[in-house]
Amino acid sequence: MTYLEALILAIIEGVTEFLPISSTGHMIIASKFMGISGNALTKNFEIIIQFGAILSVVVLYWRKFLTSFRFYLKLAFAFLPAAVAGVLLGDYIDSLMMNVWVVIIALFLGGIVLIFTDRWFKHAEGTEEQEISWFQGFKIGCFQCIAMVPGVSRAAATIIGGMTVGLNRRTAAEFSFFLAVPTMLGATVKKMMDSYKTIQHHDIAILIFGSAVAFVVAMFAIKAFIGFLKQYGFKWFGYYRIAVGVALAIIAFLMKIKM
Repeated sequence: MTYLEALILAIIEGVTEFLPISSTGHMIIASKFMGISGNALTKNFEIIIQFGAILSVVVLYWRKFLTSFRFYLKLAFAFLPAAVAGVLLGDYIDSLMMNVWVVIIALFLGGIVLIFTDRWFKHAEGTEEQEISWFQGFKIGCFQCIAMVPGVSRAAATIIGGMTVGLNRRTAAEFSFFLAVPTMLGATVKKMMDSYKTIQHHDIAILIFGSAVAFVVAMFAIKAFIGFLKQYGFKWFGYYRIAVGVALAIIAFLMKIKM
């Protein structure tokens, strides 16, 4: 992997991590077309730099992370379903990450869901701050498990999960950001433990570079997303996912990419 390839993937990660369009799916597609998808470093890179993007949440919402220890306990409780699913299904999930067609199908189906999301959750248009209960957090954590399928957006799954349990868009989106911190930390630690033997000395600089770029780009993406979501809702993300899914399906078919 060159620094240019790392830059491209890191920018994609920073922009898409908090949007309901699947950051992992976009990175898988990008690495596939750059011809580096089978590289061991690429597989590690696509997971590890996500934590760089997630750190932007801690910086932007640092006051929230200093409120109380109870806040961390709720996040840990909400993270529990994904932790269990990750341990049980880790190898299967890794195998899916090599399949472009899984991403394409997930992008298309997820797009259809997002087009109708605003109609289904009209109650979620409020912007007042809401307190999230332990049970609500746990249910959102269960929704997060769906996003283990490449192409299913973690942000979309958790935000929709939040609105399902009665949260408004803003509260659901912000809790999605917060829940990403332990989730991506856990995924990064697990990936490093599983693959530390394959990480070469010169790979470390690439990983640090990618994480830094993703962090900076994500800072801007978070602020832009909240404003866009309040004004336009989810439907445009749905149209985007469908358009990308169809375009990629055509390209994959013409290039005869195997499932």
